[in-house]
Amino acid sequence: MNFASDNSGPVHPKVMDALINANTGYALPYGKDDLTTQTLQDIRNLFDAPNAAVFLTALGTAANSITLATLTQPWETIFCHTLAHIHKDECNAPEFYSGGAKLTLVSGANAKMNAKSLRNTILEEENRGPHGPQRGPISLTQITERGTVYSLEEIQSISAVAKEFEVPLHMDGARFANALQTLGCSAAEMTWKSGVDAVTFGGTKNGLMAVEAVIFFDPKYAWEFELRRKRGAHLFSKHRYLAAQMQAYLDDDLWLDLAQKANQSCAKLVKGLKENSEVQLDFEPAANMVFAHWTRASHQRLHAAGAQYYVLDGDYTTGDKNEMLAARLVTDWSISDQNINKFLDILSS
Repeated sequence: MNFASDNSGPVHPKVMDALINANTGYALPYGKDDLTTQTLQDIRNLFDAPNAAVFLTALGTAANSITLATLTQPWETIFCHTLAHIHKDECNAPEFYSGGAKLTLVSGANAKMNAKSLRNTILEEENRGPHGPQRGPISLTQITERGTVYSLEEIQSISAVAKEFEVPLHMDGARFANALQTLGCSAAEMTWKSGVDAVTFGGTKNGLMAVEAVIFFDPKYAWEFELRRKRGAHLFSKHRYLAAQMQAYLDDDLWLDLAQKANQSCAKLVKGLKENSEVQLDFEPAANMVFAHWTRASHQRLHAAGAQYYVLDGDYTTGDKNEMLAARLVTDWSISDQNINKFLDILSS
């Protein structure tokens, strides 16, 4: 009954097999091997972007931070939601890799920026000459840190603001596949066709061991990213092992199948939670993440039975047993119906 994170789940067997298959003989290092060349081309094909610059990194933090550093001057500010992953969970890595560019936070319901708030926030910057930060890129998290999903229309409205102010738009797609399955669109439609300039195409949360792809739809950023990736100590020498994971991920649309399983498991979990009158959902879950409240007594009962998930309101072990405490639950591709049913049974007992 592990709902702590989709980072907690196992690597898919096909990915492990691909790593074993790649572990024979010799291959040129630093991404000069044939497997990497083919994998990067496959990603371009997936996004219907033949001229895109594509790179692999092992970590989402590196992917997001080095990408944003490439899009940002140190005297600029990056616009993101108050709950954006790059603000809440990257330990100031975007600021570090960009040489000190700041983050400017934008409000919006359900953990999503809206075009009006974004525009008003951008207008407040770059009006103090050299004394204030200059306008830099916009970054959105898809899916958001509260499990909601930007629609294509919402992405396009944010892109329109980016174009108005002539700043690039970045998508943190750590759970890109989950969002895509929710929207039922293509990778191109959720990115460059909606005005996104750069995207982190996540895999680690969706069955891979450790690999993310960075895609710049304008190849003018390629050389700077290469230099920043090397300088930031994120250019893998045995690069074929990153490529092997990503190749297995793309083969026969495994990446979509895994995301579909995670999303379907979340839907099953949500259905059961809604049938429990003592559970309050904080947001309508759109992909594979749930935020909800139930009593401290229920939290104690679940944890005593071995359930693993985050309680967000502090210590669930002591205090008023009837107090409602927030929980975050995340489903991955490997969670079983049996464990979902067991969790729901314990919660309702």
